[in-house]
Amino acid sequence: MKILHVVGARPNFMKIAPIMSALRRIAPQIEQVLVHTSQHYDVKMSDIFFEHLGLSQPDYHLGVGSGSHTEQTARVMLAFEPVLKETNPDLVLVVGDVNSTIACTLVAVKLGIPVGHVEAGLRSYDRSMPEEINRVLTDQISDLLYIPSPDAIANLKREGINAEKIINVGNVMIDTLVQLLPQAEKHWGKLQAEHALEDYVLVTLHRPANVDDETRLINIMGALIELSKIKPVVFPVHPRTQNNIAAFGIGDFPENLKLIAPVGYLDFLALQQHATLVVTDSGGVQEETTYLGIPCLTVRPNTERPITIEKGTNRLVTDISILLDEAKNALDRPKTSDQIIELWDGRASERIVEHIIEWYRNRS
Repeated sequence: MKILHVVGARPNFMKIAPIMSALRRIAPQIEQVLVHTSQHYDVKMSDIFFEHLGLSQPDYHLGVGSGSHTEQTARVMLAFEPVLKETNPDLVLVVGDVNSTIACTLVAVKLGIPVGHVEAGLRSYDRSMPEEINRVLTDQISDLLYIPSPDAIANLKREGINAEKIINVGNVMIDTLVQLLPQAEKHWGKLQAEHALEDYVLVTLHRPANVDDETRLINIMGALIELSKIKPVVFPVHPRTQNNIAAFGIGDFPENLKLIAPVGYLDFLALQQHATLVVTDSGGVQEETTYLGIPCLTVRPNTERPITIEKGTNRLVTDISILLDEAKNALDRPKTSDQIIELWDGRASERIVEHIIEWYRNRS
């Protein structure tokens, strides 16, 4: 059996890595091919993840790069088709909801190759988000839907998906988190000394809705400046966000608002683990903070991970004018114990591998 894995953007690496590792451990006879579409390509934001996550270098780099959603999706499809024809895998495994996810799924399905979608069934019910379109379409045409939480079952059934395609395996992001926490802790001492960290708020923002809108970004940075007067704020700045901060002329930041360069996953995990509060617009961070028991404010109008609000530590901030007040409220709440959601136990990858083996045996 041959499985082809697709990664395109930063979050994909954390989802594919534990699956590839579990396959090597449980079924070493299965051939694995790794394709990196290079949808997002920056040394700090991309290559470093291969090192930290123990991923081998990709068998194929498609070199797609940035562009509009349409351009990027089309370029991935054109570059991926010859790879798929050359490798002829028995299964294509895609993860998440980036443009590479739907692009590679479309190509595989048109060539008659089965597709497994890891992290299927998540919904924000906001069709203005490109990721929502990618999620819905990928789930509609994939053969195997590996869901991270029970709420995804209802979402998929509502859309008419055959229940036999839906497999509740848990959250592969938590697999990576559990595996790397001990390594991340070794990075803490250096980070703490380098940035003088003690009782701080961690911030991560990258979504276009937050950072491409000049007024919104100015208001967010204003709230963070005020928050930094209460508690130090550490902000590893995504390249997109950094470019817009400069382009919009936002500056004059106080000493307690520490804008630092992007960090690798282990460093970021260490920063999360020791933070008093996290402010983010990331999907994965909502999940990680829930597992770690760290209060989290998600600066978005909605979330495709409502279980992190229902059973976790996450709260949505839809109105930037109340971001500072929400942060103050979160800081006043005591840290909760770890919020363990069903099957978020570090073994989701094993369940995926076991199911793939059974599926292939029955198919053969």
